Amino acid sequence: MVTPKRLLTLMTLLLVALAAAACGGDSEEARGDTLGEILDRGNLVCGIKADTPGFGVLNPDGTADGNDVEYCRALAAAVFGDKDKVEFKEATSANRFELLAAKEIDVLIRTTTWTASRDANLNVAFAPTTFYDGAGVMVKADANVSSVKDLNGATICILDGTSTQGAVSDFFSENGLTYSELTLQANPEVRASFINDQCDGWSSDKSQLGGHQFTLKADGVDAVVLPETLSKEPLGPSVRDYDSEWEDVVRWVVNGMIIAEEQGVTMGNVGQMAANPPNNTVARLLGVGFQGGAPSNLGIGHGRIDSTFMQDVIAQVGNYGEAYERTLERVGLTRAGSPNASYLDGGLLYAPPMR
Repeated sequence: MVTPKRLLTLMTLLLVALAAAACGGDSEEARGDTLGEILDRGNLVCGIKADTPGFGVLNPDGTADGNDVEYCRALAAAVFGDKDKVEFKEATSANRFELLAAKEIDVLIRTTTWTASRDANLNVAFAPTTFYDGAGVMVKADANVSSVKDLNGATICILDGTSTQGAVSDFFSENGLTYSELTLQANPEVRASFINDQCDGWSSDKSQLGGHQFTLKADGVDAVVLPETLSKEPLGPSVRDYDSEWEDVVRWVVNGMIIAEEQGVTMGNVGQMAANPPNNTVARLLGVGFQGGAPSNLGIGHGRIDSTFMQDVIAQVGNYGEAYERTLERVGLTRAGSPNASYLDGGLLYAPPMR
């Protein structure tokens, strides 16, 4: 017999369930399964920049180069054991979040800044920062300008839809300066406008300006990145909200590459480290046991990717430092002494424990 008290309890539970279903907050339909879609498709689709040396360059033959590209490959290695199972798709500053929302890409890894408004309003979840940056301004060397504060009344070239626009606006306003903004849709347009003196300065993240400064020399243009850092620009991968399983994979691939560097695990020694891990931290990172013990079950991917996924990532792509050296050091973005140095060397780079 159902007592009045029991009946009231059942009715309350039913109302709570109906409310949750109406809101869609915890329903299966409201949650994504990007990892399952990737596995079914057989490859990863990664949104990258097409024209930024050091970070993302999409070549005519469909291949790609750059630090962001290396994280795309790392994710493919984690999911499939093969870093080449990835398709690269250009994501511009104007369409990147639309591509992500429309599921035309699985992950956005395109020098994208983690901001409060993007986090709250675009249904985007940000993975750990892969590069700590800040907005700056570049001018031609013969302009005899030594500070952004010397650019009162100047015209500044900026990519449309970037956080740089807000950084420049804040800096000039806070310092009682005026400027005109020449807004363009793609880096080649900005580059051409800068070369042709349509603007007095080019504003973007300082790392990207450094890469463009490096390539401008090929066109006989000497440029200088001015010393002021106008903003904080933490850059890293982003995925869709309410897709926690895939978000976990992205997060722990990035963290795993950082931990690998901290622990001295490299492309060259990962096999040896997996066979004989020096400590529990390395054993958990590589999905193996320590001193005869059973491997830890971290639950990343919930059994749909190999527990040894970081072995594939490190063997095929490397640790954080190896990826950085291959891509960013070669365009002059020195890591030593920068915020992107490991916390062990006085930088900001730090990963939570993998346990």
